Amino acid sequence: MALLERVATLVRANLNDLIDKAEQPEKMIKQVILDMQNQLLQVKTQVAIAIADEHLLMKKQKENEQAGDDWVRRAELAVEKGDDELARAALERSMTAKNMAAGFAEQVADQSAQVETLKTALRKLEMKLEEARNKSDVLMAQHRRARAISRASDARMAMNGESNTAAFDRVKGRVQREEAVSQAKAGIATENIDDRLAALEKDDAIEKLLAEMKAKKRVG
Repeated sequence: MALLERVATLVRANLNDLIDKAEQPEKMIKQVILDMQNQLLQVKTQVAIAIADEHLLMKKQKENEQAGDDWVRRAELAVEKGDDELARAALERSMTAKNMAAGFAEQVADQSAQVETLKTALRKLEMKLEEARNKSDVLMAQHRRARAISRASDARMAMNGESNTAAFDRVKGRVQREEAVSQAKAGIATENIDDRLAALEKDDAIEKLLAEMKAKKRVG
């Protein structure tokens, strides 16, 4: 049965492995439990139907066994009355009824085996569902704890690793650039003063030379 195959797959499932491989363990374990609950409901329904069918077959078996016994008594009555032909007919009916009873007995045996198979599957699935429910809280707590530890480790690595170094380097670079700009501005201002003073000195020297030339000319 496809139902029993699905149940067997769920029973064989290793919850720890499923959770380890799942991208969303909490969602996965909830889905597994939901699947088990759905399959459990279906198996319970099938068990009830199988038991009802078993009872019906047993009833048919008993009815035919009783009918076979009744036809034997009728055949005996016909013999007592001296009606052999009627006795033969009654015995034929008795044989038919007993053959039917034997056929139903075989079906009852097969149905009983089917009922036991379904009951076994039901018990196993109930145990697996109980295991999943008991493990779910523990497994999900373990997963959440592992995830929190991982996040804390990442945070510590970020604080002690390249992130802080890069931030410090960026600040250091910014300060150095600002210092360089300030020095450049100061240098420019100094250059302007030096140029102006040099120009004044140059003008003063020219004036002196001119005055000397004029003095020499007057003396001559």
